[in-house]
Amino acid sequence: MLRATLRSFLAHKGRLLLSALAVVLSVAFVAGSLIFSDTVTRTFDRLFASTAADVTVAPKQDLASPVRTGAVRTLPASLAARLAQVPGVAAAHVDATVENVVVVDDRNEPVGPTTGAPTIARNWEATGRSGVRLTSGHAPRGDGEAVLDADTAGRRHVRIGDVLAVQAPTGTFRVHVCGIAAFTTTNPGSALVFLDTPTAQRRLLGSTARATAVSVDAAGGVTDAELKRRVAVAVGAGAYDVRTAAEQAKSAAANLGGFLKVIKYVMLGFAGIAVLVGVFLIVNTFSMLIAQRTRELGLLRALGADREQVRRSVLTEALLLGLAGSTAGLAAGIGLAAGLMRLVGAFGVRLGTAGMVIGWVTPVAAYAVGIGVTFLAAWLPARRASAVSPMAALADTEAAVAGRPLWARAVAGAAVGAVGAGALAGCAVADRTATAVALLGAGVVLTLVATVVAGPLLVRPLIGLLGGAFPALFGAVGRMSRRNALRNPRRTGATAAALMVGLALVGGMSVAGASITRSVDRRIDQTLGADYIVQNRTYIPFSPEITDRVRATEGAGVVVRQRLAAIALRLPDGKRVETAASGYDPRLDAVAHLTYAAGNTAAALADGRLAMDAGFAAQHGVRIGSVLPAEFQGGRRAVLTVAALTDQEQAEGFGFKGGLLLGIGTLDRYAPGSLDAALYVNAAPGTGAGPLRARLEKTLAPYPNVQVRDQADYKKLVHDQIAVLLRLVYALLALAIVIAVLGVVNTLALSVVERTREIGLLRAIGLSRRQLRRMIRLESVVIAVFGAVLGLALGLVWGVCVQRVLALQGMTALAIPWGTVVAVVAGSAAVGVVAALLPALRASRMNVLAAIAHE
Repeated sequence: MLRATLRSFLAHKGRLLLSALAVVLSVAFVAGSLIFSDTVTRTFDRLFASTAADVTVAPKQDLASPVRTGAVRTLPASLAARLAQVPGVAAAHVDATVENVVVVDDRNEPVGPTTGAPTIARNWEATGRSGVRLTSGHAPRGDGEAVLDADTAGRRHVRIGDVLAVQAPTGTFRVHVCGIAAFTTTNPGSALVFLDTPTAQRRLLGSTARATAVSVDAAGGVTDAELKRRVAVAVGAGAYDVRTAAEQAKSAAANLGGFLKVIKYVMLGFAGIAVLVGVFLIVNTFSMLIAQRTRELGLLRALGADREQVRRSVLTEALLLGLAGSTAGLAAGIGLAAGLMRLVGAFGVRLGTAGMVIGWVTPVAAYAVGIGVTFLAAWLPARRASAVSPMAALADTEAAVAGRPLWARAVAGAAVGAVGAGALAGCAVADRTATAVALLGAGVVLTLVATVVAGPLLVRPLIGLLGGAFPALFGAVGRMSRRNALRNPRRTGATAAALMVGLALVGGMSVAGASITRSVDRRIDQTLGADYIVQNRTYIPFSPEITDRVRATEGAGVVVRQRLAAIALRLPDGKRVETAASGYDPRLDAVAHLTYAAGNTAAALADGRLAMDAGFAAQHGVRIGSVLPAEFQGGRRAVLTVAALTDQEQAEGFGFKGGLLLGIGTLDRYAPGSLDAALYVNAAPGTGAGPLRARLEKTLAPYPNVQVRDQADYKKLVHDQIAVLLRLVYALLALAIVIAVLGVVNTLALSVVERTREIGLLRAIGLSRRQLRRMIRLESVVIAVFGAVLGLALGLVWGVCVQRVLALQGMTALAIPWGTVVAVVAGSAAVGVVAALLPALRASRMNVLAAIAHE
């Protein structure tokens, strides 16, 4: 049996190739995701570990801020001299580091990255832990000199002697580049500008008496843990965050790890979709191969093989397929990870492929996915194979294809579908986001399973409808192509299901994206009343000098500042909620149209008062006049009174949890140092919006990262961001669709082999090669369009339910992208044509007499 199994596997290796490709693609995605995330994690762990001081003393981090406030938290620089006297301290030096700076060259072009990575200005410390080394020029000496990192200098063609303008929170100043420093470890993608320590303190922090941290080096024989204990005693319990090098590296890695986990899980999620689609392909392939080998299996039974031996034979073939596919997939995954590293390198993060990390989890996961999926997918066909009787050796192979009646599928599909539909209906009427999301997830899974199970039942009515015009348009060829698609509903349903999964997700995401876009447009139209919004390109708060320049611009009327601050509230129901609050100037009503369930803007922005979303307030028992204990960054505490309730949580400018709205005066008292995140500007009476824009752009010309946007620009910005996200999703789903197309190709190729004698007879009675190719193409097209119709119908239902979840967060508009729907159906028809090219060509080249004599 083993020899027979190996011979059978090698005999059908051409037919199994496309199934192996499905395994390769699925495993490659899994392996590549794991290798990439492990490599990035290990690389940055080494970076953080090599650059962290033995002990670091920093301002206490009370809240995990969800926003960039622009505030630079500092401590007294004199703390370094105090800590230098602690026993066991070899040296203590101040750090002066600011991340929200902008550096421009003499052409007024940004020198730093424009992809979202920060430009960091800090003091130069020539220690072994600095992470850079001077490669040319000299270290900065006094005001007006700076060292630039080599990667940024090379990318922006900056040389020693060039003049750069540094736009810091305290204002803009100019420096000459006196040196270039190369990274000794991984370049994290940031641009680094180094100043000497007194200059960094004065220019970045506003005073030489301030520092952002103190780095402490341990003397010989003193462990980091012991040094931390001594330093903590010296600075006072709870006054500052005191961390060892390991703790500092772990904290930095944790901040990066959250982002990496999102990337890894998203990629693994799409790998799972690809695996699911691959299952349909493998099931179809083995089912058709077994149907074609009915006589062979019957002869094995007649020669003495029992059912268990036949089942093991088929499953052994599946294991061989899984093993080969997993091995090739693991190799492809390594290549995929290398490609991702090069892609990340385009954004400035240097990840050498020589440091690629392949942990034991990666090959285990790769082989578990590849072999496990193939084995499970082949289980049902193997059971059918073991049921072949010895008499089948004398029977027509087509008899084995008929299969059992579909009533069991009808019952199972209806039951699962009813539960799934109930979950989606519950999602649509739920009034809590967590409940709606849980019901949505359950509904999506169950309705997908129900559609896959009941798919064969839909083959006859839908394909009869979709191919109804074929006889009129293509005559007998069209009639035969439709009948071929209807011949085996299970096979057609499984082939279409592979395409259905990917297109259902495309449809659902399209509805969600279109609904978000329309909701945002409506929200902007309803709430934004300003002529222009002035914002940083990367949403980093900017220095007060920009606000001063905007206010001084000729024709500028009302200018309302927006600031953000992290805040924690203790609510009447006992819950502590950490979120962000938006602060505004008193004339907010002049630039925004807010609606209130109670109170008004004047009450909301009064000193010591706040406004809150009415729905959020109702959930937590908050009313007008409720007094709420609040905590801000830095440990500052306040007691704020609820003076207004808004009825639009996602109103422009304050879309964070709770929709908290404060006055600038309140933020200045409890969150000092926060910078302006945006300016809302109206033209003064007698000044047109057009001339004002030209003047604002001229005023802000020295600040290339600061942009002036009107409502149309703001909408376009949101549209572009959503479009980028959707394109990324579609690109990842393309893997599943490619596997689905391979499934159509494989099904048609095996179907041609199965119908060899039939094709020979058709050719013998006059069917031309051209007509034969058209028949197979039409069969492929109707199967692909059938899968598209099922997928889009399911995706539209999912998309509507996703919109109902978004409505709980203020995205109330529903939009169906009919253009996308039509494009997907047309694209599916094109996919059907392409998928049929090779099988149709092979069929048309058959020798007629050999085909008629085929067994």
